[in-house]
Amino acid sequence: MRFSKVVFTVAGIWGIVVLTPLYFLFDVTGRPYAPPADYPHFFYGFLSVTMAWQIAFLIIGSNPVRFRLLMVPAIFEKFSYIVTLAILHSHARISTPDVMTGVPDVVLGSLFIAAFAKTPRESSGTSGA
Repeated sequence: MRFSKVVFTVAGIWGIVVLTPLYFLFDVTGRPYAPPADYPHFFYGFLSVTMAWQIAFLIIGSNPVRFRLLMVPAIFEKFSYIVTLAILHSHARISTPDVMTGVPDVVLGSLFIAAFAKTPRESSGTSGA
């Protein structure tokens, strides 16, 4: 269980640290692609949803046994991004360096799978019925 706590807590903290500057780097993001000013609702919407997941990772890390099932959508969150990058790259819509931004997600997604496998199911002491 300690492994799962560390994995999800580190993932949440790391994500917050990496994502927060994007709220203020509006100009930098618009250099290689269309500027976020062309689609601010998608840009900030993406950041908001992604930031919400960082908070979810911290919640999972606080009690992995209790929040074990929440690890499933967390795993999906990581690997759906990887699949998206692979498809975009295969259609020549993004460059190889852009694909490399997914490396941390592959690592974290793999660690999330390991954490899920290592975390015991919550014991059902009473059924409440």
